[in-house]
Amino acid sequence: MDRLCCFSGSYSQYGGRSSSGSGKGRSHDGFVKYGFSLVKGKANHPMEDYHVAKFVRSQGHELGLFAIYDGHLGDTVPAYLQKHLFSNILKEEEFWVDPNRSILKAYEQTDQAILSHSSDLGRGGSTAVTAILLNGQRLWVANVGDSRAVLSKGGQAVQMSIDHEPNTERGSIENKGGFVSNMPGDVPRVNGQLAVSRAFGDKSLKSHLRSDPDVQDTFVDNTTDVLILASDGLWKVMDNQEAVDIARKSKDPLKAAKQLTAEALKRDSKDDISCVVVRFRG
Repeated sequence: MDRLCCFSGSYSQYGGRSSSGSGKGRSHDGFVKYGFSLVKGKANHPMEDYHVAKFVRSQGHELGLFAIYDGHLGDTVPAYLQKHLFSNILKEEEFWVDPNRSILKAYEQTDQAILSHSSDLGRGGSTAVTAILLNGQRLWVANVGDSRAVLSKGGQAVQMSIDHEPNTERGSIENKGGFVSNMPGDVPRVNGQLAVSRAFGDKSLKSHLRSDPDVQDTFVDNTTDVLILASDGLWKVMDNQEAVDIARKSKDPLKAAKQLTAEALKRDSKDDISCVVVRFRG
C-alpha cells in the first residue's frame, strides 16, 4: 500500500514482528492447514505488510485467526494491528453471541486507540483483512481497504471482502468534505494522497475516511477447499480465479502461498506481497 507523502517516525513499543518470510501450521485435529509467504516489494522502504496465522483455544472452541495488514507511511500501524486487533475482537462480550457486531465494534475501538496513540504510532495507516474460523465450520471475514479474501468453493473463486477504493466510495468522501483526484499519477486517491477509501489510522485524513469494515460470514461445507488472504501486491497482478487455480494445485498451503507470491513477482508486482493460504480438509 502506498500513500504519497513523506514519513518520519520511530518504531514504538506498539511494534510487532516484521512479517517477511514464510511458515505453516495446522489445527489441533489436523483437518485445516495454513501456510504464509511474505515478500518485500521493490519500493525503497522497509517491509510494511504484517500477518497473523494461528489457531487458539477459547471457551472450549478452536479458532483459526488469519489476517493481512498492509501498512503505508511506515509499519507501526500494521504492527499494532497484528498485536491488538484479534484480541480486541475476542474480548468483546458479545463475540460468542453476535460475532458480526463484535467485529464491527472492535474495528472501531481499535482505530480509535490507534488515533489516540498517534504521537507514538505516527501519521501512517493500514488496511486489514481478517478471517476467523470457528471449529473449522464457520467463517467470518472482515476488511478495511484493498487487502482481499477469496474463498474457493468447488474450485470457483468467491470474493469474501470488498475493495474500498476512492472511486467507488467517492460520494462518502465528498460528503465528508474530501475529494478524489488522480493527480499526481494515474491512481484515484483521497485528497490526492491515499489509494484506499477506508483504513486504520491516517489521522490527517481521518475526517474524510471510513474505518468501518464490511463483514461477511459463511459455512464451511464439503465444497470449501481453500481460503486466500492477500495484500494488493498480489491482487494488482492476479485475478481471483487465477489465484484460486494456483492455490488448489498443491495440497500443501505453504507451497501454494509461495507459488502465489512467486507468480506475483514474476508478473512484476512492485509492492510488498503478503499471502496466507488456508487449506480445508487436509
